[in-house]
Amino acid sequence: MKIPLITGRDFRPDEAQVALVNQEFVREYFQGDDPVGKWFEAQPGGQWGRRFLVTAVVGDTRYRKVRDPILPIAYVPFLLPSHQERLIVRISSNIAANPMAVAPLLRQEVSRGGPGFSVTRMRTQQAMLDAQTVRERLLATLALFFAGVALLLAAVGLYGVLDDSVFQRRREIAIRMAIGAQGRTIIRLVITRTFFFMFTGAIAGVVLSLISIHYVKTLLYEVSPTDWGMITLPFVMIVAAGLFAAVPAVVRAVQVDPVNVLRAE
Repeated sequence: MKIPLITGRDFRPDEAQVALVNQEFVREYFQGDDPVGKWFEAQPGGQWGRRFLVTAVVGDTRYRKVRDPILPIAYVPFLLPSHQERLIVRISSNIAANPMAVAPLLRQEVSRGGPGFSVTRMRTQQAMLDAQTVRERLLATLALFFAGVALLLAAVGLYGVLDDSVFQRRREIAIRMAIGAQGRTIIRLVITRTFFFMFTGAIAGVVLSLISIHYVKTLLYEVSPTDWGMITLPFVMIVAAGLFAAVPAVVRAVQVDPVNVLRAE
């Protein structure tokens, strides 16, 4: 399972009364002290109470669901009797594309282990994760769709504003060109207005997202609302959409004919 072994050793053959504990177990039941070589009792005083020797400390993992908090966990040898066990099988990379293809073989091999062994359910780890993140993936898909629509509407709106701005300022642009203004000066004149709109909207969006940080945390899994990667990516996309929307306005501004405009005025 690739759970890191932090300190101590793994199980040895035929060991029964030993356990590997995670870091949360150490914090809760050993007050953070090194537990290796110490004993603890499971269900003290109960019918199934057993004493276990801690042989190692391993990394924390979630127990049932990806959104659950980290629980104190002790791993014990499979030699202990139980009515039901969950087995995890790692497969080689050459069949990773379709892991369920080996399901019949696994059922056959498990049945050979003993007369009472049978497989009741078999799932891939990815299927388990997908089942637990349906809500998150649905929200991500909807958010991506509405974000795309919002970006398109913003680009169209910005195009309309800039194009109208160039039309309203055509006399100013014509005068600037008549007295010797270069094309790059006219482009800078239009682009400056574009960046003003974009930066104003981007800053307002960041401020609103930080205000609603507690709500945003409930929608995102393992993504911090203040993650700079998540903030930079939309910002870059907005800038790209703004520049794309500014191209027609820039072309129109550069193609202004000073003679015709000033004669018409």
